[in-house]
Amino acid sequence: MKLKRPSLVSPGSISRMLQAAEQAWKRRDFQQNLELLERASRLDPANPAILLQLGRSHGLGFDYAAAAECLERAVRVAPRKTETLAAAGIHSRDFRNPELAERYFRRAAEQKDATPEMLVCLAELYERLRRPDEAVKLIDRALQMNRACPPALLARARQERQAGHLAEAEKRLRSIPKTADRDTRVRSLYELGAVLDRQGRYDEAMTAFLEAKALLRPDAERWLAELIVVRDRLKLMRANITAELLRQWFDTAPALAPARRIALLCGHPRSGTTLLEQVLDSHPDIVSAEETEIFHDYAYMPLMRGLPEGALMLPVLESAQTDLLKHSRDSYFRHTELLLGQPIKGRLLIDKNPSLTFFIPAILRVFPELKLLVALRDPRDVVLSCFMQGFVPLGQVTAAYLTLESTVDEYAALVGIWQTLAPLLQGHYLELRYEDMVNDLESVARKTLDFLGVSWDAKVLHFDEHARQKQVRSPTYADVARPVFKTAVGRWRNYQKYLEPFLPKLEPFAKAFGYE
Repeated sequence: MKLKRPSLVSPGSISRMLQAAEQAWKRRDFQQNLELLERASRLDPANPAILLQLGRSHGLGFDYAAAAECLERAVRVAPRKTETLAAAGIHSRDFRNPELAERYFRRAAEQKDATPEMLVCLAELYERLRRPDEAVKLIDRALQMNRACPPALLARARQERQAGHLAEAEKRLRSIPKTADRDTRVRSLYELGAVLDRQGRYDEAMTAFLEAKALLRPDAERWLAELIVVRDRLKLMRANITAELLRQWFDTAPALAPARRIALLCGHPRSGTTLLEQVLDSHPDIVSAEETEIFHDYAYMPLMRGLPEGALMLPVLESAQTDLLKHSRDSYFRHTELLLGQPIKGRLLIDKNPSLTFFIPAILRVFPELKLLVALRDPRDVVLSCFMQGFVPLGQVTAAYLTLESTVDEYAALVGIWQTLAPLLQGHYLELRYEDMVNDLESVARKTLDFLGVSWDAKVLHFDEHARQKQVRSPTYADVARPVFKTAVGRWRNYQKYLEPFLPKLEPFAKAFGYE
């Protein structure tokens, strides 16, 4: 029996409540977001859209039981059950619960009115969960339902590329109609670029990448405007941070006891952080969390409470009192354990997060006992890799990857922060080069474990076996399930003529890091 909607509910009041919930989420007031959504759901209990949104918010807050309850209620009251099952799967995937995502995607796929696109969602999940045979069967079924389904064609082409069937992948990608939705079209062009690159057809690959970026460019303006503001604020931080200030923060460690075993693995994106993370995560005394917003949302944002909106980082950190810092420390570990679904106990936690590179002062303020690992790679390879990677939809940083020039500028801004901080940190960090890892993994692994204070374990040399047993969120999820390979070293030379105008800006970084 379906619930009846209350007859006296004002659609306008519900709409205003949902808008307020969205604003609360944007300012990271998660409690108010949940309270508003729960109130809206009580007023309109048979509204599946509200229940889906409420389930998503619970999931993003790592309350998976509450999320599942809301999503199940949404399915129960929805007039279009199959669509709601698929939406529940997408939300579960977004809040990093692959078991729940599989449950809903599979139920959607079992419905009589399941669409090929729903099968593709489940197939892509199976790819990340290292279940390729099941993924292939689902794409076969999707193509039987609609041989011209663009997402299914794209998924099959990706499977063919990964299997080394490059000619077949290219043919299939070129068959995707230009009438496909924009995001699928963009992803197919990035995939085509990857296929052409593997074939050594570099000019054609660049053409495909540029076509993809042209489709995304209309979305970039607002993100780039935000990025300019962020960079201006970071310039102020670089100008004002001092070794004395950092030393004062390091000296606060006894007041924040008990000490935590924690390391930050950062550096510019595409610098080998995922490879190093999987190596370290293979050690039984180490557990890693991959690219989460937990530190920002649950450790840093509480330090902002009561301060003016837009307060600068250093004043926020300097004003933080011991009790508040302890709360941030506890909140960070508690939410990380919820995400991981397991207690950390006495293990060393690795927070692998390139996006926290510009946040190093904040994480050192909250965790002065932090071990800091910084991944380095030839700047020219980093820039090219970022440029070639298909990030859809765009975000604040990835919007900068739409041109080589802006990719270089983004690299210079982020790595420039590290160059400012490194001399001030008095040896509290270890730099690790990607090229050294792929040339002599054992040597780098031993040096890293020694720095972290962790004993040697040969399991780290078989990281690929470990990676095949877990879900990896990084775009390189397929690569880290393979033994170390060296084909990505010096890749920039294949596109040197395109990079040539920007090499002078990268030259100081290449020289500083020993890439001459």
